[in-house]
Amino acid sequence: MSRLWGRVAGMFRSKSFIGADMTGNKYFSRTEQIDGLGEYCSSNLTVFVKEKRWVVFRREEDPTSIPVEWICWLNGQRKRAPTPEEMAELDARRERVKLNVALLKKEEEEKKAREGTGRKITSIGKAEGPELTSFVRHFPADSKGDKPDEASKEADQSRVKEHEPEIVTAEPPEPKTTEPSGSGSSFRPGTWQPPS
Repeated sequence: MSRLWGRVAGMFRSKSFIGADMTGNKYFSRTEQIDGLGEYCSSNLTVFVKEKRWVVFRREEDPTSIPVEWICWLNGQRKRAPTPEEMAELDARRERVKLNVALLKKEEEEKKAREGTGRKITSIGKAEGPELTSFVRHFPADSKGDKPDEASKEADQSRVKEHEPEIVTAEPPEPKTTEPSGSGSSFRPGTWQPPS
């Protein structure tokens, strides 16, 4: 029981003040011995010590008010706590970066304004697609047309027909199955759709 009491009392006595940040948050650490872990080596018990680190917030608990350097120290990524001189140097560097970013944004806006006045808008609305007639001519003739020119003309006409209203015929719909059908001679790439 006395050992437990000594441990609880030690929690409050052994904390040491490490530092404070610009917002007034205070940082503490405490070292604790871990019981039950250790080895006997020539009649001496090896004792492991663990350091606990924490912050006491000045006002309300706001984790976003902790500077990055102190977060690294709290997580154990830094062995030593940041000094006030280091924090002042880093704050000055952050301010220089902010000023450089503002200057670069201003230069970029001025550059866009100079380039934007000489640029003309050619058309407003839907842009035209690429010209594919020369591309289509490289493919072999379709079964519908004997010559490549006829195939490209038919492709152009089919594109024009896409924008026209579709005429619906009264043919019965083909039954949809999940199994593929056909002999392969009627195969057309890109026509098969998975069942939904």
